[in-house]
Amino acid sequence: MIQYIIRRVLSAIPVLFGILIVTFALARMIPGDPCKAILGEKATVEVCERFAREYGLDKPIYVQFGIYMNDVLHGDFGESIRFSRPVTIILVERLPTTIELGLAALLIAVLIGIPAGIISAVYRNSPVDVAVMVGANAGVSMPVYWLGLMLAYIFALLLKDTPLWLPPTGRLTAGIASTPFYEVFEWPVVEGGIKYHFFEFFANMYVINSIITQDWEVLRDTLKHLILPAFALSTIPLSIIARMTRSSMLEVLKLDYVRTARAKGVIERLVILKHALRNALLPIVTVIGLQVGTLFAGAVLTETIFGFAGVGRILYEAITARDFPIIQAFTVVIAIGYVVINLLVDISYIFIDPRIRLD
Repeated sequence: MIQYIIRRVLSAIPVLFGILIVTFALARMIPGDPCKAILGEKATVEVCERFAREYGLDKPIYVQFGIYMNDVLHGDFGESIRFSRPVTIILVERLPTTIELGLAALLIAVLIGIPAGIISAVYRNSPVDVAVMVGANAGVSMPVYWLGLMLAYIFALLLKDTPLWLPPTGRLTAGIASTPFYEVFEWPVVEGGIKYHFFEFFANMYVINSIITQDWEVLRDTLKHLILPAFALSTIPLSIIARMTRSSMLEVLKLDYVRTARAKGVIERLVILKHALRNALLPIVTVIGLQVGTLFAGAVLTETIFGFAGVGRILYEAITARDFPIIQAFTVVIAIGYVVINLLVDISYIFIDPRIRLD
């Protein structure tokens, strides 16, 4: 297994290098001038020339790419043009928000999608099956931005005077703050150091931080703010997982060993969950891994609609402002996450099906 993991990691290097090249090129192909986008259309030629010199945009493209690659290899993604701050620090602040939202959406998609697919397969061609598949098709068809707006309208406006009211924006209610765990436990941390950024990264995941500090008020408020954006983001993966689960289960339920288990008098629940589901899991797990990319793509719109200060929202703002360092850094980080998730999916196969060996 170790050799397989090493091979996969090495094979991912050319992929990531290609992503660096494509992202670098596409970012500079976006119409518009960064100077005009950030300083306004009335910026003079002299001001824009000084702006270009300051951020190295006056150099030839190949020189800019060489500088960028050198910085990336040293773990430095440069400085944001719009925010005038190191991109690494912005990553530490924003990436945990997107990870928290993505994990919540994926959890909803898995916890609802797999049982829905199983029920649909067991009661094939019944009204329950039809209802599940209609819901799945509707979930795939609804744009995230439309669904997000509808959810906010229903739960924040129409139900504002009921117990079902949910906050439409932000991560925490005004007046409630999440205190980092290293401050609560008074751990000695030097601000700006590697240890500080590592702790700050996990502290910015409010769910994890509130559990560590046992701040249940922050945990309740964070989860309440997560419900709408996480559900909006989960609908497409949920629908795809439900459809794949149904399809995979239908194939397995036809096999001889399932009929044999039933003939032996095994309880139907055990036939479905122990014999059928485990053998139907490989394609389901594969689809779940592939949906990570969908979650990152949907996060751009979801975070913008619900006011989440995460990767998706700042990436949208960076594209609008032609902020090349942020566009490049966040795209590379998302690509790395996608590669890691798919590697974990491949490794999980040997635990799902012991017959599989990673050579």
